[in-house]
Amino acid sequence: MNAGTANPETAQQASFVKWALASLSLSMLLSSLGTSIANVGLPTLTRVFDASFQQVQWVVLAYLLAITTLIVSVGRLGDLIGRRRLLLSGIGLFTLASVLCGLAPSLELLIGARALQGLGAAIMMALTMAFVGETVSKEKTGRAMGLLGTMSAIGTALGPSMGGLLIGQFGWRAMFLITVPLGLLTLLLALRHLPADQRNSNASRALFDPLGTLFLVLTLSAYALAMTLGHGQFGPLNITLLLATCLGGGLFVWIEKRVAAPLIRPAMFRDPQLSGSLAMSLLVTTVMMATLVVGPFYLAQGLGLNAVEVGLVMSVGPLVAALTGVPAGRMTDRFGAQTMTFSGLIAIALGCFLLSVLPSRYGLGGYMVPIVVITLGYAVFQTANNTAVMAEVQADRRGVVSGLLNLSRNLGLITGASVLGAVFGITSASADISTAQPEAIASGMRMTFTVALALMGVACLIALGGRALVTKQEQG
Repeated sequence: MNAGTANPETAQQASFVKWALASLSLSMLLSSLGTSIANVGLPTLTRVFDASFQQVQWVVLAYLLAITTLIVSVGRLGDLIGRRRLLLSGIGLFTLASVLCGLAPSLELLIGARALQGLGAAIMMALTMAFVGETVSKEKTGRAMGLLGTMSAIGTALGPSMGGLLIGQFGWRAMFLITVPLGLLTLLLALRHLPADQRNSNASRALFDPLGTLFLVLTLSAYALAMTLGHGQFGPLNITLLLATCLGGGLFVWIEKRVAAPLIRPAMFRDPQLSGSLAMSLLVTTVMMATLVVGPFYLAQGLGLNAVEVGLVMSVGPLVAALTGVPAGRMTDRFGAQTMTFSGLIAIALGCFLLSVLPSRYGLGGYMVPIVVITLGYAVFQTANNTAVMAEVQADRRGVVSGLLNLSRNLGLITGASVLGAVFGITSASADISTAQPEAIASGMRMTFTVALALMGVACLIALGGRALVTKQEQG
């Protein structure tokens, strides 16, 4: 009798997990779609609102700044008040903000609505990863992380093409309103299938850290603005903002060591697994951003491709990532997160090396092959690295640790766009990169990915150090 009733219960539980993962996957898709879909609309917005590019780029920057500055704080808030409750609020806020974006009568209100949408996206990104530990068993964490990585890649790849199609057929408002029905579907699935919040007596007694949160937000804002303002010129304003970042970071650490309930416990970074994973994530995403910054210039000016052809070639990377995510998760579950993390880093390093030597000899094929190798490596690394951290973290810290992982990724993207973009501009030896000769573009790309290769060497050393420490602990 008991054996007969076990199978229906197991099947029902499996169905529940699948639908819960579907809601988490849609949350990740929406947040990445919100990032990529707006970029293609910037030229249209300059005409509609009779504004400069510097003004309309805040439609993108407001979204990214909200995510970058708030993602750790909302992750910690989810640990304290309940991740299900806060994730539902985040999905609802993202959907409402999408409506406000689509109906915005002015550029200023559109930018404000995008910042609100970014807050919703920060909640979804932080808590989606945190929820994996409450949804699937530890042995299947890699597969779930691979699925989330796949959905993030799909959102990134789908945004430009979907946005361009919607603007052409229905106008710019449609690229924001399209996320409204998707948001409502995600909210419905999450309401029905996400597990209830588990009561934790320690977490319920903990307090939120408003002073630490304020200084973290201000510090991250200063850094993000230092890396994005100036349009390629690093002037007095950027230096001032970097100094403010250092001062704010020092004050944040001082505060966290003294408050009763810190936003981020400084002792967390004594864990070599966590600190190493965060450092590797920052380095890897810095390198990945170089492919997005350098790629369009090389394809258009170095190889002479038109805009449509550049778009098609640039979509290869996200497509490869989308196809690789789930298999990478299965391999992580089978061979272990440490092994697959290092394998992903080696693949990215190999791709960087190939980009520094192949394109000048083999043209488009010499560019695409390394990009595929880099993207495969990134999909494997991201899945394995996230699994290594999230599978071991304590339940009452999943939100803040997930926020830290996402923060390291965003900071890497911001740093890559600024620093490696500057390397590309300088080594191209051209005052105006948009008018540089093909030979100068090719030279700049080679040097940029030589620097990227050095960064990956550092990441590999961190990974090797982590593996050695784990081996020592197991033997001890």
